[in-house]
Amino acid sequence: MSTPPRSGSPGFTSAGFDGAGFEPASFEPAGLQGPRFEGVRREHRVTARSLAARKRRGERFSMLTAYDYPFARVFDAAGIDVLLVGDSLANVVQGLETTLPVTLDEIVYHTRMVARGARRALVVADMPFGSYQTSADDAVRAAVRLVKEGGAHAVKLEGGARRAEAIAAIVAAEVPVMGHVGLTPQSIHAMGGYRVQGRSDAGRARVRADALAVQEAGAFAVVLEGMPSGLAREITSELAIPTIGIGAGADCDGQVLVMHDMLGLNDAGTPSFVKQYASLGLLAGQAARAFAAEVADGKFPGPEHSYR
Repeated sequence: MSTPPRSGSPGFTSAGFDGAGFEPASFEPAGLQGPRFEGVRREHRVTARSLAARKRRGERFSMLTAYDYPFARVFDAAGIDVLLVGDSLANVVQGLETTLPVTLDEIVYHTRMVARGARRALVVADMPFGSYQTSADDAVRAAVRLVKEGGAHAVKLEGGARRAEAIAAIVAAEVPVMGHVGLTPQSIHAMGGYRVQGRSDAGRARVRADALAVQEAGAFAVVLEGMPSGLAREITSELAIPTIGIGAGADCDGQVLVMHDMLGLNDAGTPSFVKQYASLGLLAGQAARAFAAEVADGKFPGPEHSYR
């Protein structure tokens, strides 16, 4: 016997909802009410189709990486539209130099945690290096695992025309696909480093062709990374699907940042295109030093922290 969906779960419709997938601003999570959200109609659950509708209406959207349940809950409640379980966890969580060593099992594990924390955001799981480059069949198997075991709503893979067959096969298996063209970190060795793409005439033509190939293969959106803003603007105007920029200027339909860069938690330095919105690394260090000092001085735990 099925259990009726609770308030706040997908599919819930009552007098508080309009039945079209939108939630009134009065239902904003605690702490988010205010002028910024007054009168705003927001999807009750962000989907690939709702992002396409955003592009048609000229409404921009946000995407952040997330790797665990606590931050997924925070970002979801804050109104972030898409949570990306990025293979960037190799750099910011595992302390590795490149994204290449991340395994499919690790992405599944982190996706499962993020999916538990997301009630509204679209959860997209990165397909790690080696999970889709070998064959379309391998790509489908990996994508299905990310949805079935990880709870992802969609998957993301890097590459343009060369990955069209894999994208089409995954879409045919009923899994939405987000593309990724321009600077593709999994191609670091082939590219000779993290280099801006599309600066020459040939490079611009290649990036545009890749973006069009991703769309034609059936992707519902595409990340544009590390390219001149003018090129990203042209691609965004040419494509029917939404574009998501990172180091690609302000004219994309959406923007994405790595959470550790955005929150000041990455002590390895941040790219020039990153804006740091908080300094949580500094605050965490201050808190840890205060804790260590109180332990050394015998001030913690105090009577109020002890059982009787």
